[in-house]
Amino acid sequence: MICKDRILLDDWHVVADLDRLPKGGTEKTTLFEQPITVTRTNTDVIACSATAGPLLCQIKYGFVWICLGTPVRDILHIPEAFEKDRYVVSGGSFGVRVSGLRVVENFLDMGHFPFVHAGWLGEEPHTEVRPYEVEVTSDDEILATECYFHQPVASPTAKGGIDVKYTYRVYRSYIVALYKTNPLVDDRTDYIVLFIQPVGPEECVVHSMLCYMKQEMTPTNLRWFMQLIFAQDKPILENQIPRRLPLDPRAETPIRADKAAIVYRRWLREHNVSYGATTA
Repeated sequence: MICKDRILLDDWHVVADLDRLPKGGTEKTTLFEQPITVTRTNTDVIACSATAGPLLCQIKYGFVWICLGTPVRDILHIPEAFEKDRYVVSGGSFGVRVSGLRVVENFLDMGHFPFVHAGWLGEEPHTEVRPYEVEVTSDDEILATECYFHQPVASPTAKGGIDVKYTYRVYRSYIVALYKTNPLVDDRTDYIVLFIQPVGPEECVVHSMLCYMKQEMTPTNLRWFMQLIFAQDKPILENQIPRRLPLDPRAETPIRADKAAIVYRRWLREHNVSYGATTA
């Protein structure tokens, strides 16, 4: 194994989106630089294998998950995926030439909204990231709360600019989610989660799942909006230098808006995650 991080090898990772794998089809992919073959039979049985032989695999949320080692915990449970008043759809899978850890950090960063997503998730002069709270929970997850940002088009159902409330949640090293204000439903939030597949230390596939309230929404508009936003993020991510995420506190100068990223980097160091990172 090229990856030496047991916390990663003994966990579950998404390697395929069933929406893109027809019955009778085979998809070749890579996880931690290991070639993986995913096969879907005509009777809808999924089998996964590597060079050394068959792999443990499961289907959940419409994605294929595999573990290269010995699983020490289950695939995470997402209650929003089982709520009947939501559309639960794949937002697409995107190859990105950067460490998956960089993708997580970018997802946590509200400061880029007015500049990368101008006219959609942000606009000038609303550029300030207001103070927010970050903690590591008793479940060993990172939770960022009280995050507010003005957005001209917060979702496909938005009918004008609003102050959007975000909650961010890092479940595992390569899995991150957000909850955000639904423009039409006051007491519910929309939900986006990224299942990031580390292809190599400087390359990944970002699989997205969207759990949005159904009011005035269609799955087609939902996927279109996600793909529009990620298309804006991709060139920024691929121009990151270095492509791996620096974990040395002295490597990059943080500012107040980077509070969640600072906690994420410290959390990775404490869990001895080195794959996709630089440590010196």
